[in-house]
Amino acid sequence: MSILKSLRLLADPARVRILLLLDREELSVAELQEILAMGQSRISTHLAQLRQAGLVEDRRQGKNSLYSLKSRELIAVLKAAAVEIPEAGEDTEALKLVLEKRRDKVRHYFDELAGKFGRNYVPGRSWKGLAETLLQLMPPMVVADLGAGEGTFSQLLAQRAKRVIAVDNSPKMVEFGAKLAKQNGVANIDYRVGDLEAPPIRAGTVDLAFFSQSLHHALHPQGAIDAAYRLLKPAGRIVVLDLKKHAFEQAREMYADTWLGFSETELRAFLENAGFKNVQSRIVDRETQNPAFETILAVGNR
Repeated sequence: MSILKSLRLLADPARVRILLLLDREELSVAELQEILAMGQSRISTHLAQLRQAGLVEDRRQGKNSLYSLKSRELIAVLKAAAVEIPEAGEDTEALKLVLEKRRDKVRHYFDELAGKFGRNYVPGRSWKGLAETLLQLMPPMVVADLGAGEGTFSQLLAQRAKRVIAVDNSPKMVEFGAKLAKQNGVANIDYRVGDLEAPPIRAGTVDLAFFSQSLHHALHPQGAIDAAYRLLKPAGRIVVLDLKKHAFEQAREMYADTWLGFSETELRAFLENAGFKNVQSRIVDRETQNPAFETILAVGNR
């Protein structure tokens, strides 16, 4: 990377604003348009120049490319320059709105789906995979079912757990699950509306943090795993049941998937980066029909 060329690029306030945003979050051209109120061609030109200079990189996600900051060598200069750009502060607030719209898209999908699980096909939700997960449990314990949906698995856990806290970002899912639990006489489930990256659970109060086919809906999977680490007791455990990385792009529209699964290496890295020890993983299910989803089970100790 040429320092002189990079400094020349930073002479344009628009490019500085783009880099500051990409330092916080990977974004598409459309999202940058919305935040910066600039035309698509202008933003694309800026991104092409920044990518050529080695300052940004991109990856495909469905029909879009997501851009992120590649080089952090000039980050101090960028932040210093931001003081001279009045719009930079407004960009931060606009970014929050864009990210909230992302979350709303996923939340809307699950609001529409509330009460339909079991009748609709959901990738990776196999009884074999769930049974493998049950073998990892050591009740009685307090369990956090993170991304619980309507709480089907929460109600299975409640038969043996001391208490289950079922968290989902869809109010309708939570409402439906709570009603279903009441109808079935399950009293030891506490349904709560909340985000995977900031679950409404007091730190250090949970024995087991469980993600069942929910992590690939997280905006930041590492952030969700980090949050799970914080809410666990010192001897707590984490269990992640999720899809192995696949190429079925339609899942983004059909199931509101943010990520097309994860490799075992990625899942292990999420857990280890959060601080979990004795991390293990394995494939617990392989579907025979196309697109032949595979399910990974990953576990670790706090």
